[in-house]
Amino acid sequence: MLTPSLILTIAAVYLGGLFLLAFVFDRQWAGDARAGAKRGLVNSPVIYTLSLAVYCTSWTFYGAVGSAARNGLEFLTIYLGPTLVFMGWWLLLRKLVRISKTQKITSIADFLSARYGKSAGLSALVTVIAVLGVTPYIALQLKAVAASFDALAGGGLVEATLDQSPATYDIEIASTSILSDTGFWTAVLMGAFVIIFGTRNIGADERHPGVVAAIAFESIVKLVALAAIAVFAIYGINGGLSDLFARADWHEGVKRLTTFEGTDYSRWLVTLLLSGAAILCLPRQFQVAVVENADERHLATAGWLFPAYLLLISLCVIPIAIAGLTQLPETANPDLYVLQLPVSVGQEELALFAFIGGLSAGTSMVIMASIALSIMISNHIVTPILLRLPTPANQGSQDFSETLLLTRRLSIISILLFGFLYYRLTESSSPLASIGLISFAGVAQFLPALIFGVFWQGATRTGAMAGLAAGFVLWVFTLLVPTFSSAGWAFTEITQVGLFGISTLRPNELLGLKDMDPLVHGVLWSLGINVLVLALVSLLSKQSPLEQLQSRIFVDAYDKRSSGVAGAIQRSADADDLFELTRRILGPDRALRIFREYAADRGLPRTAIDPTPSPALIAHIERELASSVGAASARSLLSGIVTGETINLETVMTLLDETQEAIRHSKELEQKSRELEDTAEKLRSANDQLTRLDKLKDDFLSQVSHELRTPMTSIRSFAEILTGADTLDPKDASRFLDIIRGESQRLTRLLDDILDMSRMESGQALWQVRALALSDIAAETVDAMDGLARSQQVALINRVVAESQAEGESHGADLHVLADSDRLKQVMINLLSNAIKFNTSPNPTVWIDGGTSRTGFAEIRILDNGPGIPAEDIPTLFTKFSRGWTESANRASGSGLGLAISKQIVDHLGGSLTLVNHDQTDGSGGATFIISLPLADPQKAGDDEPEAHPVSVPRPAAE
Repeated sequence: MLTPSLILTIAAVYLGGLFLLAFVFDRQWAGDARAGAKRGLVNSPVIYTLSLAVYCTSWTFYGAVGSAARNGLEFLTIYLGPTLVFMGWWLLLRKLVRISKTQKITSIADFLSARYGKSAGLSALVTVIAVLGVTPYIALQLKAVAASFDALAGGGLVEATLDQSPATYDIEIASTSILSDTGFWTAVLMGAFVIIFGTRNIGADERHPGVVAAIAFESIVKLVALAAIAVFAIYGINGGLSDLFARADWHEGVKRLTTFEGTDYSRWLVTLLLSGAAILCLPRQFQVAVVENADERHLATAGWLFPAYLLLISLCVIPIAIAGLTQLPETANPDLYVLQLPVSVGQEELALFAFIGGLSAGTSMVIMASIALSIMISNHIVTPILLRLPTPANQGSQDFSETLLLTRRLSIISILLFGFLYYRLTESSSPLASIGLISFAGVAQFLPALIFGVFWQGATRTGAMAGLAAGFVLWVFTLLVPTFSSAGWAFTEITQVGLFGISTLRPNELLGLKDMDPLVHGVLWSLGINVLVLALVSLLSKQSPLEQLQSRIFVDAYDKRSSGVAGAIQRSADADDLFELTRRILGPDRALRIFREYAADRGLPRTAIDPTPSPALIAHIERELASSVGAASARSLLSGIVTGETINLETVMTLLDETQEAIRHSKELEQKSRELEDTAEKLRSANDQLTRLDKLKDDFLSQVSHELRTPMTSIRSFAEILTGADTLDPKDASRFLDIIRGESQRLTRLLDDILDMSRMESGQALWQVRALALSDIAAETVDAMDGLARSQQVALINRVVAESQAEGESHGADLHVLADSDRLKQVMINLLSNAIKFNTSPNPTVWIDGGTSRTGFAEIRILDNGPGIPAEDIPTLFTKFSRGWTESANRASGSGLGLAISKQIVDHLGGSLTLVNHDQTDGSGGATFIISLPLADPQKAGDDEPEAHPVSVPRPAAE
């Protein structure tokens, strides 16, 4: 059996391990900082995400199971709210982190104070509300640890009634001394941990790597522990999931867990809102999510990893709740099912592991909440008072940094002491009946000021304070007063008859709103009035110049020029006074480092200190002071040494407007410059094109003149022979005339080709476009070329035949294309002629076949088994007067315009003419020319005398 001494020993060893882990990570952080190295694992987005799981406290570890057993699936809303916030991290969280880093924010109270004109009153109000809302929650953790210890050490079942609320830990505290109270020693150990590792640095905005690492480790422990109990509930007590649910289908509590029967959707929406607000507004959550964030990019990882963590927690809760409802007596306390399930079957080691998980959940919350609240108390309540008292630390050259650290440590002790006293005084469970959700509702009062502050420049300090105060008063009246009344502490008469005896002022039925869930009722009134008052008072009140300045910085956080606006405040100070103030608050080492780094960043000697500090330097020092004492206290401190401070709103706004106008004008100039560059590039491209065209024109004229001169020279020469010779052999005369006739025909063909191409390029050619049967065109072309093929001893094979004429499979049978018959035959004859004339293979063969290539197009392929096209001739194959192929074939060449004209014709018909050389075919050798043309409707084939018109088929893009 587990003895109390054994449990305490193991718990002490575990907590000692946390101390060691925090110490190692602190040392690593400090060592990396001195070496200037990257801070490895400490700076990991996974560590950051796991630290966010401080959200999962004892209420989650124990109370979520109890909530599931009592209220069914409603417990899921506690995890859905944070899930939605982190899945949309780029909307709000990223902005909070960006602002906090640039403004050296130390806490949520400091954030709201800085946004609303660095108001000391607002920060103090936020701190008071946070302490009142969170201190009982700390007591809840201490009570959970004590209750779980008692349940484990006692080895029996702790009884409870089933009508209690989710966050109830209704274990009567035994009438024992404080020194024998587990909660006391938990508070002591946690206090020591926080003091050692949470107050090492004066800079409250600086990270606490040891604490964060310890909390991340605890997050793993509590998840693994809860998962172990869930697996045990499924496979240890039952025979798997199906067996678990089969045994439980009779139980009413299980039905609530598997269906939405009896669901109060208004309560679901409210708890969803509260949990979403809590992940931002709970001081410990703001600390880990915003202040402890080392890299804004870590939010992207947390955006999916943290919801995944919460999902795993939720999945573990359901089987434990079902097993507890069906396996344990009805009088067993549902909040302790996690411990009682393994204890009930003698699995004490597993129960001890669950106890360590619950200890991790409770201690991580106490640690981080103590750090966050101590910073808020120190900076916004104690420090402003001390700075106004004639204490030694506040006089002359006395170092205030040690006093500030001492203040934080005393604040930690006070917080834990108040939490412990609350825990001891609440022996009955009733005052803690819904303390988790009530705490959430309390800190949710910060949400309107937070949201309005970062998205609406018109929100004022007066509006924020009025809304927060109104919401806080209604939170106390509608939620805390009924809780205390039900515990029998006080306010019983108010709850029963109403405030001042007015029935419409009863806390649970305010202004006649009856039959509502108490939580829904309280949140509706407190948050609703908060938002309404904030908006109305902000519209009716006027911002101070500093408020307007800060609102611009916060709302326009992503605008880089906003971060430098504070330097526009005109103020001056003596350099020695400024340095002395910094040294006194932050310590000599840090003060010297701040001034040296500021000088180095601006290219000044590191030892240089401007005798008359600029407004930008003063603003920088104010932010550094704010990182330790908060924005309001920093401003108060500086006001004692700066002179001539003028926040002339018109000047600042004019400066901002001028800057914005200059930037806008600069952007316009950049846009114009880019447009001019694009235009210049287009002009250069057009000039290059014109240059190429001019060269082509010269080449064309040169080639045309050469082509025309050659037959003309032959004609003239032989004509002179015929006219000059007195006697000429009739055979020679006949031969000379044949040459003259042939050269004349060649000259005529050349002129026809040139005119033909000119008409097509100018768009003046007339086309008779209609649907043509591919088999008919192929047959006519083959008939026309049969004589040439026979004379050249080339086998000409037509595989494009009508289906009725073919035996077996045919290629392109009955396909119809949209084309001009004469023009298409001109292209095909030209390609067949070339394939026949320049085929030098031993068994020369030329084929023509067809088929479909892609939707809406048909292909006519002309293949040969000749030598193919030399690679160096392919780039210019379809250009004018290109005859490299014919010259390399050592055969008689034509004008060099045939392929260029063919390409023009096919392009004008909306198709394409391409070449596949012999090394790219199926091994048959030679070359393949492919004519692709649009398919046509066969019913339109054979139309008589189509009207001649310029081609209207869209031309393809230039190749």
